[in-house]
Amino acid sequence: MKLPSVWNEKFTDYINNQLELEAAKAYRVHQLVPDKKWWQKKRDELREKIWHSLGTGVDHGLDLDYRESSSIKMDGYTVKNITYQSRPGFHVTGNLYIPDGKGPFPAVINMHGHWSQGRLAERVQSRGHSLAKNGYVCLAVDAFGSGERATAHGVFEYHGANLGASLMNIGETLMGMQLADNMRGVDLLCSLKYVDRNRIGATGASGGGNQTMWLSAMDERIAAAVPVVSVGSFESYVNASNCICELLPDGLTFTEESGVLALIAPHALKICNCLGDSNPTFFPSEMLRTFAETRKIYQIYDHADGRLSYQIFNLPHGYWPKIREAMLGWFDLHLKDIGHGQPKNEAPFETLQEDELMFYKKCKRDRNVVSIAEFCTRQGNQLRKQYLQRDKFEPETEIKKLTTVLRLVKPLALSRIHEYGKEYGWGKYVLETECGRMIPLLVKPPVRNSHDYFVLCHPEGKEKLAGSRLLEDVPPGKGIILFDLYGSGETGSVDQQPALYHTLARSLLWLGRTVIGEWVKDINIVSDFARTGLGARKITVGGAKDAGVAALFAAALSKNIAGVELFQSPVSYLFSGKSIPPDFFSMAIHLPGFLNWGDISLAAGLAKAHVRFLSPVKMDGSCLSIAELKYFEKEFADIHRKCGKQKRCEFVK
Repeated sequence: MKLPSVWNEKFTDYINNQLELEAAKAYRVHQLVPDKKWWQKKRDELREKIWHSLGTGVDHGLDLDYRESSSIKMDGYTVKNITYQSRPGFHVTGNLYIPDGKGPFPAVINMHGHWSQGRLAERVQSRGHSLAKNGYVCLAVDAFGSGERATAHGVFEYHGANLGASLMNIGETLMGMQLADNMRGVDLLCSLKYVDRNRIGATGASGGGNQTMWLSAMDERIAAAVPVVSVGSFESYVNASNCICELLPDGLTFTEESGVLALIAPHALKICNCLGDSNPTFFPSEMLRTFAETRKIYQIYDHADGRLSYQIFNLPHGYWPKIREAMLGWFDLHLKDIGHGQPKNEAPFETLQEDELMFYKKCKRDRNVVSIAEFCTRQGNQLRKQYLQRDKFEPETEIKKLTTVLRLVKPLALSRIHEYGKEYGWGKYVLETECGRMIPLLVKPPVRNSHDYFVLCHPEGKEKLAGSRLLEDVPPGKGIILFDLYGSGETGSVDQQPALYHTLARSLLWLGRTVIGEWVKDINIVSDFARTGLGARKITVGGAKDAGVAALFAAALSKNIAGVELFQSPVSYLFSGKSIPPDFFSMAIHLPGFLNWGDISLAAGLAKAHVRFLSPVKMDGSCLSIAELKYFEKEFADIHRKCGKQKRCEFVK
């Protein structure tokens, strides 16, 4: 089957342009006021909102359960391979670089960016060696999902995209997990007798520089910070392909990056960026905008303006020797009270082989070090257990909660309908909404006096429905509407790496929205058009993969949908797959706090429509076994009953 295009050329820029305008507006809304009384109130509110968005917390009273596996004597210092407990039964792997002598020494926590080897990478450990040679204790830690904390020990991987985003489904964030780990790292430094707990600094590059900012903003024990090639603006994150660990959900609804950096005041902060950076988010021009705003707050503190500085290097993205020398001079001034803060010549040092710095022998990691996959599965099972033990669900209450999870503020309102004739038997339409959204549709009217319509969509665009089971299963004579979801097909830009919708999903979350939430709006307005514009009496909505989930949510929120068809869609948001990231679905699938609300079975229980799963799968895209299928058939029936309904879902292998 050949499907025509609605437009002669794709309309791929208008979504990106709208998002950039929203972000630019937010940047201006969240400008800072250089007033001490205003800031003291704003500061406390801001930290509270950040913690809420991160979805995590820190237990400073928890036993650190500090462990050492080996030590390596170096020239003037010792390197120890260590772990410590961040949350119950959850250990962080790291290294301590300790100068010879009794101390107490100033200390620095060293956080790495997106090098899959984590703290073991030469460019990361170099900072530890250099700091120790200069009289600092340095704690280098593996970020969650990196280094020794990858899915399989010794098999390094990228912790972002779908893997890291899966944390949102259990109400966590990768950024929040990193912050908690790093704050517990500060707890560890403060517990060591040879560390001066009043002289602790933080540094890192790229993603590690991002962690430096958040740690220094949220933990007042950090006396001096040097974030490297990481400061830009939250506005510039929109339509940029940064890691999910640099995402604060809903962040641009209440702050800009200058607000977070201002939380560091009046402590010392030196920002380092590079002219040769390839990531627009970290361009010096973006940093300078944020620096100017941040300085407003530093200037309201006595003598604090001199504690804020920046330096731009004619180098590419990275933490280069010249930047390490700038870092050493800054820490000498603000952690040792010596020098003038100018760059300090670096003493020669030798780095170590990666396996020498590992706490565990390769592939010999114990259960105390939990991977992202294991954590998502464990926490997801706990949340599902609590959910399934509930005796009753009040549909109206749960629908309101689901609306909040989807971040649905208001539905789309139709403004105009554009018609473009017929091609290959399909009528070509575009729905234009009051907010400027354009939704291309292909319409094939029903025959033999039927008034039934099937409204179908696919996460990669309507053209992917050609020859699909969803389209082939439409009964003869029924009307059909195929349309492009927000950001897909004729409205989509290239957004394939490192996962489909990586950029769009992150951009919307920064702005307080979700991709699936936008798709729900699309499905509902197209369904309304079918009813009011085409005279449809019975409407069945259907979608493949992630789009099937959106169709189910739309049915749960609408009284006008009679049926739902989900093809290769998940029966649960529980993480599955132990060795590879779950890339069967796009980044659109992830919803912050979804499993804290319920699961797919609850959405089906809330829908007044008949729900049919075709070839249902798990979250990694794998097929259900016969036993698993029977288990979920029972779960869905039980949840329907708890929602006060008798209708059962249909599962077709």
